[in-house]
Amino acid sequence: MTPTPTVPLWEVFIRSRAGLSHKHVGSLHAADAVLALQAARDVFTRRGEGLSLWVVPSSAIVASDPQEKGMMFEPTASKPYRHPTFYEVPDEVGHM
Repeated sequence: MTPTPTVPLWEVFIRSRAGLSHKHVGSLHAADAVLALQAARDVFTRRGEGLSLWVVPSSAIVASDPQEKGMMFEPTASKPYRHPTFYEVPDEVGHM
């Protein structure tokens, strides 16, 4: 018996409107990027939602370890100027 080749896993992101960021909506298996994009369209935009799609191979995503939260995120607490509370966004900007 020959082993079945594995089909790569892809992460799908959708931008619902201009000016908004892409949001992760799910994962799917596809042989290549073109098929992943087509499958993402078929699976995640059935009601016409979405302005653009991104598909990213899951293997290309590097994530932090939740066990190392303190080391990863605590240094930002000492730099309050990095928080958006110091900036006022004019109303005419809309979604940022």
